[in-house]
Amino acid sequence: MSGNETKLWGGRFGEDVDSLMEKFNSSINIDKRLCHADIKGSKAYAKAIQKSGLISADELEAITSGLNEVDEEWKKESFVIQRNDEDIHTANERRLTELIGQQIAGKLHTGRSRNDQVATDVRLWLKDEIKSIKVILARLIQCICDRAHREIDVIMPGYTHMQRAQPIRWSHWLMSYAVAFLRDMDMLNDMYKRVDVLPLGSGALAGNPFNIDREYLAKELDFAHISFNSLDATGNRDFVSDMLFWSSQFSCHLSRLSEDLIMYSTKEFGFVELADKYSTGSSLMPQKKNPDCLELIRGKCGTIIGKAMGFLTTLKGLPSTYNKDLQEDKVPLFETCDMVVAMIEIAMGVINTLTINPLNMEAALTKDMLATDLAYYLVRKNVPFRIAHNLSGQVVKKAEEKKCKLNEVSLEELRKISEKFDADVVEVWNFEHSVEQYKASGGTSKSSVLAQIESVSQCLNH
Repeated sequence: MSGNETKLWGGRFGEDVDSLMEKFNSSINIDKRLCHADIKGSKAYAKAIQKSGLISADELEAITSGLNEVDEEWKKESFVIQRNDEDIHTANERRLTELIGQQIAGKLHTGRSRNDQVATDVRLWLKDEIKSIKVILARLIQCICDRAHREIDVIMPGYTHMQRAQPIRWSHWLMSYAVAFLRDMDMLNDMYKRVDVLPLGSGALAGNPFNIDREYLAKELDFAHISFNSLDATGNRDFVSDMLFWSSQFSCHLSRLSEDLIMYSTKEFGFVELADKYSTGSSLMPQKKNPDCLELIRGKCGTIIGKAMGFLTTLKGLPSTYNKDLQEDKVPLFETCDMVVAMIEIAMGVINTLTINPLNMEAALTKDMLATDLAYYLVRKNVPFRIAHNLSGQVVKKAEEKKCKLNEVSLEELRKISEKFDADVVEVWNFEHSVEQYKASGGTSKSSVLAQIESVSQCLNH
């Protein structure tokens, strides 16, 4: 017997596939992850072809019972992959045939191609994966909100261009990432809609010739929509590239959070300290406590971006409908989703367990960071902002000339710069007063940050 006779496509081939080609062509060690999705799709398809009169009720019962048994073998990790199982579809059908016989099992694939089958399987798997990611992403956002609420009164330097800029609340910094992650959640919800489209019933490319009820299939498999065009349905992997792009952008946000915390944890800053359980040491220098978990998040972000770019490169030159190049969609998709889940869980652990040092944050606040507040002081005395900015700059220059702090420039010298300066200027040199003036929505005042926390938490609960 030719080895090709056991293959789904082997009828027209006269000689066995070269062993190297067989190994090169096989994807079972990767796409076996789709085992449950594949069985779910096959059970629904069996119902659809029974509904169309292609199999009897008894045959449907036999197929369903056999597929349930195959599913249990995967769950119990007792399923035995054989050499000719080139992909998950072949493996499941081969095992089903062993259990219920070729006469009945051979009818399951009627009108169906592995082209629409795999596209359906990947979408089913990704829908579940997105739901899981949303759950843990919501937990990460909520843990940031909870920490921001607990430490609402801590003030720290805010930075632009990596230079000390203005005083802000530590909680305001935390919420900047909660908001970014909430935006990622919104994008994930939008993307889910594009994944939630059923390609099954498209056949290899021309459609299904047996009047399969695709709306029924969509309902059985919990898809919101069916694909419009069979050619597009079998060759479309936009939903995979969407997920890879989303993961790239989301991981960029995680990477930036990690970069901030890496800097804040250095001796030079000393704003935060990572828990020992999320740190490692040096094999040479005993004193070292390295933020490797954050550095790995930062590094994996680059890996994820690379996978997205690699897959887009695969897609860009393909002719229409299905091509075997598309078999390469699952490696970057599976690996990227695994990395995203791990990165979220690590980030959540870091946020939950790190220790902050409010005294070091306070010590890093310097009076020159209130130069803008000095300009605002003049604005409140009816000085146009552009003029007030210039006058405040002159005060900064005077302090530099005298080698003193900004608040140590005397009132007499201030009045030489502008007669608008008065004794009440001393009220400017208060960091708590500074942050509290930003009461407009989105600002760093206590009321504004609390409003941000409440708004983000409400969004998570809807």
